[in-house]
Amino acid sequence: MHYKNILATICLVFPFSFFALAQAPVYNVKTFGAKGDGKALDTKAIDKAITQANAAGGGTVYFPAGDYLSVTIHLKSNVGLFVDHGATIIAATASKGIQYDFPEKADNDTYQDYGHSYFRNSLIYGENLHDISITGPGKIWGRGLEMKEGTNGVNTPGLGNKTLALKLCRNVLLRDFTIAHGGWFGFLLTGVDNMTIDNIKMDTNRDGIDLVSSKNVRISNCTINSPVDDAIVLKSDYALNYPRDLENVTITNCQVSGYKEGTLLDGTNVKWSNGSPTGRIKLGTESNGGFKNITISNCVFDNSRGLALETVDGAALEDITISNITMRDVGNAPIFIRLGARMRAPKDFRYSTLKRINISNIVAYGVTGTQGAIISGIPGHDIEDITLNNIKIYFNGGGTKAQAEREIPPLIDSYPDPNRFGITPAYGFFIRNVKDIKLNNIEVSYLKEDLRPAFILDQVDGADFQHVRAQKTGSAPTFRLNQVKNFNLFNSQGLPDTKINEVKNKEF
Repeated sequence: MHYKNILATICLVFPFSFFALAQAPVYNVKTFGAKGDGKALDTKAIDKAITQANAAGGGTVYFPAGDYLSVTIHLKSNVGLFVDHGATIIAATASKGIQYDFPEKADNDTYQDYGHSYFRNSLIYGENLHDISITGPGKIWGRGLEMKEGTNGVNTPGLGNKTLALKLCRNVLLRDFTIAHGGWFGFLLTGVDNMTIDNIKMDTNRDGIDLVSSKNVRISNCTINSPVDDAIVLKSDYALNYPRDLENVTITNCQVSGYKEGTLLDGTNVKWSNGSPTGRIKLGTESNGGFKNITISNCVFDNSRGLALETVDGAALEDITISNITMRDVGNAPIFIRLGARMRAPKDFRYSTLKRINISNIVAYGVTGTQGAIISGIPGHDIEDITLNNIKIYFNGGGTKAQAEREIPPLIDSYPDPNRFGITPAYGFFIRNVKDIKLNNIEVSYLKEDLRPAFILDQVDGADFQHVRAQKTGSAPTFRLNQVKNFNLFNSQGLPDTKINEVKNKEF
């Protein structure tokens, strides 16, 4: 079919989405020598099409149906890639004659892992670009991408370990395509501003979307399966050699999961059972800059870890709203809010702060019986101003009286993961080193008898509980308070209204 007929057909079906495509010049990669047979390396033809589109002032590089084997593809400003139905860009396996770009000299590789620090060793790469896009209903298959860093020495082929890496770009659109087996990162997006990520399906072997030190970003309608790492994770690291806030971000209408890799795309959704699947939405671990003005709404977690908010390297994590989340088969703390002092940062760097967090309308079922929700600061550095509203969590239960007496160390400088806390002495909420927390309309229950308290508060100043329902067994207390000030409990089933100005130890 002639290109004009193709575009006419597309515009009839998608008149608004493809209006710009119809008007802009189209550069078919096959015109530039791409074979699309899955055997010949098509990188040079693809790059030539991109370069010519850029030289002409912009346009669309078009991938018709076919299998396009490639190593590093170099994006340029004012150019979009359109991957059509039946078209797949395939990451080649590195060998003596087939090499990805070698990692560049990093701006800084001291305070974050190797994978966060280098961008060029990727299937698709762009830096200091503007007005770029990857769209279309086709697929990108990271078949030859590594899950590891690789040495990339003189005698080692140039390895690729990311599907898409963007650094310091602006005005970016990623929409409608599928990624299979994305490597260390499906997307590594650092310092990328004014970006829309919409309707992406990703079935991958490590991180799905890593959004780092970026602003004005919208992530919507995405389905990300990542059984052994995080699905959507927001970070603020030192890869730019300075701390840059991640701010003004929305995540909405997304599903994250921990299915066996490949079974999201084939529709079988086989739950991964080799340990605790990850597949979650997280803020942190890398946390040098700030996390500010972020909203997460209308998302589904399935067979994954729970929601995590973490700052441990000096970041201010504040003004976060999370609402309308459902979770099923959660392998660790369903809500994990952590302020620590790992301080993987320059000497004498500031301490983290975590404040003004609103979480509402959460339903979680089939949550591990080993951990409750964890909200934990460290001595001298409290989490502040937390509000939780309309939350129902159904735990698997099974906690013992001995576990109820377990003491959790401060873990001040540890890696911020719920598993470092081990089995929590509360089955519902473990709250420590917090100032001003409000919980309203909270219901916790379990499927198997549990002898731990529902709530433990340790070193807390200012706690207001209203409309609380907590299942209990025999003589197990509902609340255990240790070094708590300004505690209030009202209108809660089976519990007397209680007001405590200060108490060292109390159970009820």
